[in-house]
Amino acid sequence: MTPEVKVKKHIKKLLAEAGAYYAMPIGSGYGNAGVPDFLICHRGRFIAVEAKAGNNKPTALQESHMENIRNKGGIALVINETNYHELMEVLAC
Repeated sequence: MTPEVKVKKHIKKLLAEAGAYYAMPIGSGYGNAGVPDFLICHRGRFIAVEAKAGNNKPTALQESHMENIRNKGGIALVINETNYHELMEVLAC
């Protein structure tokens, strides 16, 4: 299991515990490239999560999607092994 898969697995666990709805869009030629890994609906809020492992950073296209989500009133996070607490805080509200 790759480090990023481990991060995604932990995110899924947190979402399940919170009772959140989520979808994981597949980046392909038929979808929108750069869409965050998780699109979440929880307590009437739209939350997007890009999962990264270690020091990996989102691409410019991923950052653009997340900024667009924030500009429309959604929440967009980059989550790795060191900051699961940020997602947990959002889910607790």
